[in-house]
Amino acid sequence: MSADTAVQPKIKIESVCKSYVIGGEREDVLTGVDMTVHAGEFVSIIGPSGCGKSTLLNIIAGLDRPDSGSVELFGDTTSDTKGRLGQTGYMQQKDLLLPWRSVLDNTILGLELKGVPRRQAREQALEFTEAFGLKGFEDQYPFALSGGMRQRASFLRTMLMNQDVVLLDEPFGALDALTRIQMQEWLLQLWESLNKTIVLITHDVDEALLLSDRVYLLSARPGQVTMVLDVPLPRPRRYNMVTSPEFSVFKAQLMEPLWSQIVGTQPGSASGTHTGRI
Repeated sequence: MSADTAVQPKIKIESVCKSYVIGGEREDVLTGVDMTVHAGEFVSIIGPSGCGKSTLLNIIAGLDRPDSGSVELFGDTTSDTKGRLGQTGYMQQKDLLLPWRSVLDNTILGLELKGVPRRQAREQALEFTEAFGLKGFEDQYPFALSGGMRQRASFLRTMLMNQDVVLLDEPFGALDALTRIQMQEWLLQLWESLNKTIVLITHDVDEALLLSDRVYLLSARPGQVTMVLDVPLPRPRRYNMVTSPEFSVFKAQLMEPLWSQIVGTQPGSASGTHTGRI
């Protein structure tokens, strides 16, 4: 990592707090969150359901603003959401494909909204359909696609915006186990070739460790960072690494505090056998 990169990260979050009025009472969602993401890194955020992970991504993207603290994006510190809005690619949990548009026309929606002529946008998208596994499906409609294919189309739509930073809010959460594994390996290969900075929300410990350079663990609500785990597993990575002894060591380090938080938020729960999916 160069000195310039170390001094000026892509994302720097300091002491971010956020609360909402729920049922007439103010409830803290995030409290004192710190996070740093450097250029080209793949960073994951994991934590119990409802701990504020999506809220944090919304703040980074400029869709929401913190009550206090600072958010630095590309070296620009601002509390104004307008300063960050549109500066990142953001793929949310659902694919949000429009059923009346073909796969190709769904992928160019962001470009059209930016004012790119339709023909030019289509040409740009067609250059990537093979890399995104959509070759031959350009004229199909969303109802005819598998869950994995729909997610690929949604991801291409996000990547065509050509932002250096891409935010992913549990993009594979609704997929079956085998498709999820395929998508994880596909995302690894794609990230290695595109040189993007990615921040991923996931409930899957294996996914977080397999994909990431670093994992941030958030506590139960109000969310705060309770662990930062570097993942120095060699790259390129493939899914069979999840059975390696080295991987198991990292998984145990992450699962112990995470599972303690989950059990702690469920009165009367007893600890027992658990998987890496929360």
